[in-house]
Amino acid sequence: MNPVVDKPELAEPYMFGWLASLGLGVEYTRSQKDSLYYRDTSGDEIEVLDLVGGYGSTIHGHNNPEIIEYTKSLLDSGSPIHAQFSRHPYANDLAWTLNTILHREFGDDEHYQVIFANSGAEANEVAIKHAEMDRVLKIGEALAEVEAHIEAAIAAAASGATLDASPLPGSDLDEVVAALRAANAERAATPPVYLAPEGSFHGKLAGSIQLTHNVAYRTPFTAMAAPCRFVPLDADAVSAAIAAESRTLFDLAVDGGVIRVVERPLPVISAYVLEPIQGEAGIRVLDADSIARVRERLDAAGIPVIVDEVQSGMGRSGAFFAASHLGLRGDYITLAKSLGGGVAKAAVTLIRSSIYRTDFELLHTSTYAKDSLSTLVALRAVEMLEADGGAAYRRAAERGDKLLAMLRSLRDEFGDVVKDVRGKGLMTGLEFHDLSGSDSDIIAEQAKGGLIGYMFSGYLLREHNMRVFPTASATSTLRFEPSIHITDEEIARTETGLRTLIGLIRDEDGKALLG
Repeated sequence: MNPVVDKPELAEPYMFGWLASLGLGVEYTRSQKDSLYYRDTSGDEIEVLDLVGGYGSTIHGHNNPEIIEYTKSLLDSGSPIHAQFSRHPYANDLAWTLNTILHREFGDDEHYQVIFANSGAEANEVAIKHAEMDRVLKIGEALAEVEAHIEAAIAAAASGATLDASPLPGSDLDEVVAALRAANAERAATPPVYLAPEGSFHGKLAGSIQLTHNVAYRTPFTAMAAPCRFVPLDADAVSAAIAAESRTLFDLAVDGGVIRVVERPLPVISAYVLEPIQGEAGIRVLDADSIARVRERLDAAGIPVIVDEVQSGMGRSGAFFAASHLGLRGDYITLAKSLGGGVAKAAVTLIRSSIYRTDFELLHTSTYAKDSLSTLVALRAVEMLEADGGAAYRRAAERGDKLLAMLRSLRDEFGDVVKDVRGKGLMTGLEFHDLSGSDSDIIAEQAKGGLIGYMFSGYLLREHNMRVFPTASATSTLRFEPSIHITDEEIARTETGLRTLIGLIRDEDGKALLG
């Protein structure tokens, strides 16, 4: 028998070491509802109140019994997970269910086609890929129209039409047409651009990372995909960005026996991408009036809107789609996280029928997307939200109001420490004032390094058995995304831990916080 040796850490060793240094490197062995469990050095099981909720993935709680039993039944029945390129009626059932909810919440009866994926980042990639395919096809259609107009101009010239002064080089129609085609070929190759509000986060894949505002995430990969312009959520700022990216194609028009060179818009901006509640920016609910004004400018320019509901969707806001609170019906809508019921890896991209390009289905495929297990579990998770007349949405709103009221009471009482409280439903954030000027070297150093929220997380886990993390791009904001099952006692327990944390921050006791 070979001797037992210690295995070096090979599974993301830097991340493990970083978590361990903050007291967050805990191995959890069991979970249920809003609790995770680990065993201490004596082997005793320790319960931890989990307020992270898989970054919004557990609206039904950890290991929901109904979902677990249903998943077991699928596995026991031998449900064919790997049956790609065949009929999947359960996928169509999920698509219809999502459309029914969408029609109810937005008061519109247009259908959305559904493309399946495995994660939120992939669902967003689907949306931006389809939007870009649509843009490229529109350019091709515009160039085809230009060619038809060229033929019409040639025919008109043969009948005696004259060429007006042209901005293009050439003294006759043939030379102007050659210059027009060359210029259009160059302009049609203009690379695409996306627009997004400041603070956006849409994933970390090659395309979606460009839509993530945090420059630290984007910088190493800026050459890999289409860029994004981040603009304030302001109609005039959006209009200015659209104007800055405006390009045209040359065309010919025949009017009264005169052939003129004219210009027509060239689509450059593929889409505008947003989250109705910005998660990683610090749990920021977008303003409905501002969104409406921005949408008017986008519609006028023919720019589609991608609404990322990966974290905010699935009932977390008190409605299935958080964007319904804003009156914002996206041209594309992405869902993931809680769509899998806290068990499966499931995601979808919904695309308005009026803009859907059917050939996309042949160009984008995914091995595990639309498999029977994840899709059927997703359908059950949605049906559970819809049950009893949407009781889950009402509970999310009521539990969220209770949690927000508690956090706001802390802000009101400790305004010198707590800067703001934001959120809607069970997606809330508590922001601390800047602590980089603290008299505690430990606190100041952690704040300057962007790690202050993680230090607070380590303290709350170590001393209060509470699992809370900061938002990725605003680490002075702690996020709270529990399930609809969170109890009054657990909210009170959260308050107790936060009160103690705030007291140590007030006392500038960095040693106690760092442990």
